[in-house]
Amino acid sequence: MPRTHPVEHVEAVVAVGIGGFAGSNLRYAVELGVPDSLAATLTVNVVGCFGLGFLVYENVFSGTVSGAGRTLMATGFIASFTTYSTFIVDALTASPTLATGYVVGSYASGFGAVVVGRKAARVATDITPPAPEAED
Repeated sequence: MPRTHPVEHVEAVVAVGIGGFAGSNLRYAVELGVPDSLAATLTVNVVGCFGLGFLVYENVFSGTVSGAGRTLMATGFIASFTTYSTFIVDALTASPTLATGYVVGSYASGFGAVVVGRKAARVATDITPPAPEAED
């Protein structure tokens, strides 16, 4: 197994920490701005699905975002921004009808957001810079 340089490990830990700090604070801001717990959790999870879908497929299509950038965004920011545990608790504490709609809606919205993130990554990576103008 190849060894990695200790500095690479430290850089990844710092990237996760920075992303995690930003993601958890933004999630808190969403919770303050969206007073309904179900709606707040659904919002952060769907936005997170879009972001992760974009990052995964951006890497497939072009790989422009560095490994450190993906670590910061996916493992740090998105992981701390989204919340599966709150999703489950919200579903278990809601009425059966609301819980069913919430779970189905959350998964459908999440899958849809990944598809939209994939499309956005495709569009973003297909952009080609304009050709330089010929000098006379």
